[in-house]
Amino acid sequence: MTLKTQITRLAAWTLAPVAAAGLAFGAPAIAQSSSTLASVQSHLKSTSSMTANFVQTDRNGQRLNGQLTLKRPGKIRFQYQKGVPLLIVGDGSSLTMIDYEVKQVQRWPVKNSPLGALLDPDRDLSKYAKVLPTGNDDVLSVEVKDPKRPEYGTITMVFVRDGAAPGGLRLRGWVALDSQNNRTRIDLSNQKFNVAVADSAFKWTDPRPKQRGRAG
Repeated sequence: MTLKTQITRLAAWTLAPVAAAGLAFGAPAIAQSSSTLASVQSHLKSTSSMTANFVQTDRNGQRLNGQLTLKRPGKIRFQYQKGVPLLIVGDGSSLTMIDYEVKQVQRWPVKNSPLGALLDPDRDLSKYAKVLPTGNDDVLSVEVKDPKRPEYGTITMVFVRDGAAPGGLRLRGWVALDSQNNRTRIDLSNQKFNVAVADSAFKWTDPRPKQRGRAG
């Protein structure tokens, strides 16, 4: 196993468990943030699908490219660049990380995850998210975490105002921080909204022996 693969796996595992952390008892947003959260909620409700390029940066500064595909409700796919043996897929009910090098599959419920805020536009952000100051009226930052379960970590989503995007906002990316302070940043570019995305985009091949075929 190369050092690059080891670092890549650490960054992906940082993303996946944080993305799948339960948030049934998140912190309420402060009253002053209600307008911002309402704007984010409007964007989510107006976006049925999205494709984008992503750059993942880990705490050591290593960067990897890939393709993000999202379809609401509940579906998401992180397709890493050629040579990276990892895949993360949300099929509407589960968020799954597949490691093709070690033939390992790990799965978490997507409905109780911070990424659930992106995947389910009907979830009420005010129940578990808060707005962070950015110093720029055109940039919105929303933090999602469960204060009762700090081991789940934190995810902070960043949006920019864009009149051409649904609801006037464009998701720029997010930062995931686990309980060991491993930081993974996702930056998005070339976002395309409300494009046709087939459900087959969220299928994957199970690498485990005797379990080949579609899973999820």
